[in-house]
Amino acid sequence: MEIRYGKTRVVFFRLAKRSEPPFAASVDIDVFGERFKASYTEGDNTEVVATDTMKNFVYATAAEFSGHTLEAYVTFVGRRLLTTYPQMERIRVTATEVPLDAGHAEAGSSDVVFRMTRGDMAIAHADFTRDGRDIAISHTRSGIEGMRLLKVTGSSFAAFARDQYTTLPELGDRPLTVVMDAHWQYADARAFSAEGAGHASVDEIRRSLERTFHDFNSKSIQELVHEMGQRLLNTFPSLSAVEFSVQNHTPDKVADGKGDVRVFAEPRQTFGKIGLVLRR
Repeated sequence: MEIRYGKTRVVFFRLAKRSEPPFAASVDIDVFGERFKASYTEGDNTEVVATDTMKNFVYATAAEFSGHTLEAYVTFVGRRLLTTYPQMERIRVTATEVPLDAGHAEAGSSDVVFRMTRGDMAIAHADFTRDGRDIAISHTRSGIEGMRLLKVTGSSFAAFARDQYTTLPELGDRPLTVVMDAHWQYADARAFSAEGAGHASVDEIRRSLERTFHDFNSKSIQELVHEMGQRLLNTFPSLSAVEFSVQNHTPDKVADGKGDVRVFAEPRQTFGKIGLVLRR
């Protein structure tokens, strides 16, 4: 018997009037361990920490947490849970960003107004287990999910295998639209939590991906994501692995205008998908 229970989608917004930027996340907690077996087999809830209690624990720790990254918050909550509840043998904490980008006031960027319109979200999760008196962190993972990128030139797809089922023309210079999830792992859990050197911020990773998307003239999406991964590993030596899951949402050309103007329609709702994992 493998036991797991917990709480999902506990959303909080930690706000201060001007002293610090907002920090908002949706948190999932998964609890594993034999200590809860009797609840399943006998209806004995003596050891069970109610999932409603977990929800309140997330709210309370959000108020106490003084950091600003998802990874640091995941580490904070995971350690506090195992310290507070000795019956929990192993847990997984996942935090997904609620995107909040600074709005604009008359004089520039605002520290009181925030946009909630960005579609992509950062995510972080880690497993926590007891190691004697210490708490061990493992299986850490960070990422950006739902990135949508469009470029009007600098992509091609040609010289691919053809047979009687092939109708796609060769495309020497096409616009490219992708929807992408990018995840990365650290060799050292201390880099994940930013307690040691080597932590890469989500903004740094995002900028690297966008720069590669901009300046790399790719012959396929496969080549593009490989270049993205290579650049991430070269730029951030603390990363041990990067992973991409990409859908091709490139639109279909429907009309030509004057000069280099072309009109494209929304693509058919069947999308090519590309996956890649690179490890050191």
